[in-house]
Amino acid sequence: MPPLDGRRIWLVGIGGAGLSAYALLARAWGAEVAGWDRNETPYLAPVREAGIEVTISPEPEAPGGWEVFVSSAYPDVRGRPRAELLADLVASRRAIVVAGAHGKTTTAAMIAFALRETGRDPSWIVGGEVPQLGANAGAGEGWLVVEGDESDRSVFALRPRVAVVTNVDLDHHSEFGSRAEVEELFEHWLTDVPEVVRGWELDPLDAELAVPGEHNRRNAAAAVAALELAGLPRDEAVEALGAFRGVGRRFELVGSAAGVEVYDDYAHNPQKLRAAIATARRRSSGRVLVLFQPHLYSRTLYSAADLGRELAAVDVAVVTDVYPAREHALEGVTGKLVIDALCDARPGFAPGWAPMLDDGVRFLVRRAHPGDLVLTVGAGDVDRAARAILEQLERS
Repeated sequence: MPPLDGRRIWLVGIGGAGLSAYALLARAWGAEVAGWDRNETPYLAPVREAGIEVTISPEPEAPGGWEVFVSSAYPDVRGRPRAELLADLVASRRAIVVAGAHGKTTTAAMIAFALRETGRDPSWIVGGEVPQLGANAGAGEGWLVVEGDESDRSVFALRPRVAVVTNVDLDHHSEFGSRAEVEELFEHWLTDVPEVVRGWELDPLDAELAVPGEHNRRNAAAAVAALELAGLPRDEAVEALGAFRGVGRRFELVGSAAGVEVYDDYAHNPQKLRAAIATARRRSSGRVLVLFQPHLYSRTLYSAADLGRELAAVDVAVVTDVYPAREHALEGVTGKLVIDALCDARPGFAPGWAPMLDDGVRFLVRRAHPGDLVLTVGAGDVDRAARAILEQLERS
């Protein structure tokens, strides 16, 4: 009998990367699933294809007789937290959970990809687009691979067979008071997990990969360690990962026009921004131009100085206003904080301040020359800027 047979599950925020994946897996495992979101999202196409009814409206109206689970994006809606549903899914199968401040999406995708490529028929829930997997969720008969999330502490409710922590950092300033608190929570969680991989204890994988950057060799090392614990021989794991081409919005080539290559990256904190810029430098012999969109008011407030220092390493920079996501505005906190920090870190540099994304696009297009590499960066809607830049370059 399917593990969720007979359950009726209604999801608030079903269009998000997380709940859309939960919806697909719950449906495949026997539950009747439906849900609501305020807006259309790309994640809803496979949800509807799976026969799941989706309601788009200004406010949710949960039907009677259904279990209601709520995304962290809608904290004012009544229902059970999404973490409880994910905990049910993890408890239903042998599971590998990947967590950490940086690299967890890519590492989880690497593990799921390698298991599938080697015929192990995994299930997976990954918080990003993985073209080689076809969707952010899949249902097989083997291991379940899950990307955990510490931003709302939901990962600490999961009880997997194998846990991977890529690294530990203070990345969610509205949820945690210090890095020490995050470290303590992770270590407490890991005491209940039979097999543990700590990514920072591993050397970067010394093998040929299709994905660039030192950070991806570290992700691959953690993936291989987890795959070995899941019973996959190391040589098979390494060979499979050599064919892995990455996750959407992880230094993703969007296209080229007028002699300019345009890439897009999800980087939203100083460490990820540093890795993206370093990869751009290695990839291009020309100038590096960056459009950066800060993500979350709390993160911008606490990380502006570090973000500005990382942006000081590029040739041309423009910063937009903050993408709020789930947060309300904080007085005095705008993307201008990052600009000020950049100017302090590199006196004489003249970055662009473009509160609106479209203004940032025009700023970079006017300054891009053949041989340059343009990089749009952030966890909000900045990905649409990359395509807009390409369109304008093609017309120039």
